[in-house]
Amino acid sequence: MYIHHLKDWVRFTWDTAVLQPKLAELHRRRGQIMGQMEALGFTIREHTMLNTLTQDVVKSSEIEGEKLTEDQVRSSIARRLGLEWVGILPADRHVDGIVDMMLDATQHYNAPLSEKRLFAWHSALFPMGQSGLYKIRVGNWRNGPMQVVSGAMGRERVHFEAPGHERISHEMSIFLNWLNTFHQIDPILKAGIAHFWFVTIHPFDDGNGRITRALTDMLLARADQSAQRFYSMSAQILRERKDYYAQLERAQRGDRDITAWLKWFIDCLYTSMNETETVLTGVLQRNQFWERHRETPLNARQQDMLAQLLDGFFGKLNTSKWAKMAKCSHDTALRDIQDMIDKGILEKASEGGRSTSYVLKRSKTA
Repeated sequence: MYIHHLKDWVRFTWDTAVLQPKLAELHRRRGQIMGQMEALGFTIREHTMLNTLTQDVVKSSEIEGEKLTEDQVRSSIARRLGLEWVGILPADRHVDGIVDMMLDATQHYNAPLSEKRLFAWHSALFPMGQSGLYKIRVGNWRNGPMQVVSGAMGRERVHFEAPGHERISHEMSIFLNWLNTFHQIDPILKAGIAHFWFVTIHPFDDGNGRITRALTDMLLARADQSAQRFYSMSAQILRERKDYYAQLERAQRGDRDITAWLKWFIDCLYTSMNETETVLTGVLQRNQFWERHRETPLNARQQDMLAQLLDGFFGKLNTSKWAKMAKCSHDTALRDIQDMIDKGILEKASEGGRSTSYVLKRSKTA
């Protein structure tokens, strides 16, 4: 027995007395973030938003087990928003499609969500008409059953079974009418309800989770009345992925009272806002770095590698890795690195090892 088997299942209820104190604290925190960002320069706000949107796209896909190249995602977003960014890289069609969906959701947050718009999002997610090796129905509602399962073949566990495909058109019509109608409820609550409602219908063959999170971001942008995104719900959901699925499953097997789900949603969103401080620190460090070295002559390879180092380069940087990533010879890599040491940008790492590695040199004011 799932919630969608109940008569008038979408007449959700919740305990306002439980949620209101949490909502008040959430709005206070959100106001702090928006005020803090407003006090910063335009460039820093742009770069913070670029980082947040990048995390949203990358982490939303990672929740579904798909690893995207962060540099490609960031470059795709920067190109589409007309932002200046060091180390612009070409992105494949799949990455561009996911970015297009996210940007349509967040940059056009006040536009009505229609069946046509959802179909366009789905088509952008699957430009080749396939999910992995399998052909799927793209840009249309699914026409078969849908189960969320886990476990090895023959020992599967069914976590959830969505409404039958014959109900989807009717269910989505009710959902879209509700979504596009003004209600006297807190906009954050509306985002949480919409998230649960859409993922319960599960209207597509694949991509339901990513589209759910995109429309959630759209509603959060509406709540902020701003296309500028400074916190990533998807990144926080990834950190709490196990609990996220447990909360959804519990609510989908329950009655129309979704207080527990909405409480979890608000708490998750609040934590994601606290992570903004970490993102902002990184952006400020990058901007301070480029400000210090704006007159320092650097070739294209050096600029690209610096962009990756400043974005949290994973692993030790040595000459061989530089040559491989910059697609140059070992001698050229060595010259690039030595030049940056001479210019006070890089220094040898303090820890020893079989090969010398390099790190960004700390500024005297750091």
